[in-house]
Amino acid sequence: MDNFPHHYSAVASAAPEGDVRLDSAGLPVLSSAPPREFNGPGDRWSPETMLTAAVADCFVLTFRVIARASNLAWTSLECRARGTVDRVDGGMRFTHFNVHARLAVPAGTDEQKARRLLAKAEQGCLVRNSLTSEFHLEADVEIAG
Repeated sequence: MDNFPHHYSAVASAAPEGDVRLDSAGLPVLSSAPPREFNGPGDRWSPETMLTAAVADCFVLTFRVIARASNLAWTSLECRARGTVDRVDGGMRFTHFNVHARLAVPAGTDEQKARRLLAKAEQGCLVRNSLTSEFHLEADVEIAG
């Protein structure tokens, strides 16, 4: 890992109408538009869906590191995140994220250890820790039989 601080850059470009073009050096270009809830087309990534995806992605990547460091064998992890935007103090913001993680592990795995590591991943997730929203983790551990 590089020394801190880390810096990340992105550029958003737009005309008065149409998609927003999102660029970052060395990465594929993304197109963004408002979600349907904000009168957008609803068929493109929006800032709201990208932030929600970032919560899920960060959880999975954090779990991967923690599981490796803890010698936990696992076969798959699916993380579904749902973000809630609401009006607060005269403005709008994300108020809550519900994260549902489904972890598949081989037979003989210590289920309690797996659950502890899922909780540790939630607490260690950089994106989660950067937001003031409430978080709720639901975790299922499926042991292969």
